[in-house]
Amino acid sequence: MPKAWNVERKTHKWAAKASPGPHSGSESIPLLMVLRDMLKLANSSREAKKILHDGSVLVDGIVRRDYKFPVGVFDAITMPEIGLSYRVLLDAKQRLGLTAISDPDIKLCRIANKTIVKGGNVQLNLHDGSNIISDEYAYRTFDSILISVPDKKVITHLVYKPGNLALIIGGAHSGELATIKDVRKTRSSMPNMVALQSGYDFETIEDYVYVVGKNEPEIEMPDAKPDAATKGDAI
Repeated sequence: MPKAWNVERKTHKWAAKASPGPHSGSESIPLLMVLRDMLKLANSSREAKKILHDGSVLVDGIVRRDYKFPVGVFDAITMPEIGLSYRVLLDAKQRLGLTAISDPDIKLCRIANKTIVKGGNVQLNLHDGSNIISDEYAYRTFDSILISVPDKKVITHLVYKPGNLALIIGGAHSGELATIKDVRKTRSSMPNMVALQSGYDFETIEDYVYVVGKNEPEIEMPDAKPDAATKGDAI
């Protein structure tokens, strides 16, 4: 099993393999493993498949019945019949975990790339493999956008720049919220470096930095607002 899977090892002989989808196999976990091993809503793979077949599980507002469907960072998993919603995030050990939320109708996405398509519009290629067509040219790579799901309408544009708040995805500081201090461009094949501050100063590579807000995160996350009822419930 990939190291990112936050499930018990050596308890089952076989594990489901994620289907090709919005996230790579090493950075995602199949829905069957989420229901059975993380949420404990099923005692077996048969029960988990039955839950999915009944259309009881939504990912980013869309019913998913494939038990191998991969879910990754920032995906929202919702079970309306029992009133539960979770967001997939990375913890300090770079493992995928679930945080109870009350805002499953929004999603934060980082812009991985952008291209100009026929008609002069801009196509935003997002970190989860999805695309959005826009007539706005202000978007840049590594910026983040807050969108509504499942219709994918842009709510907020978060610029990748010093002063904004970022979530670290990967490395020794995985799962930390920090303020961007500086972005250092390297004129070589080495990745760009980002200096951040979170009670102390540290650096990490640009690929690990996801802008999540200005002064506060735009989405619910662990420790973002400890007094909120749904915060800190990580699985």
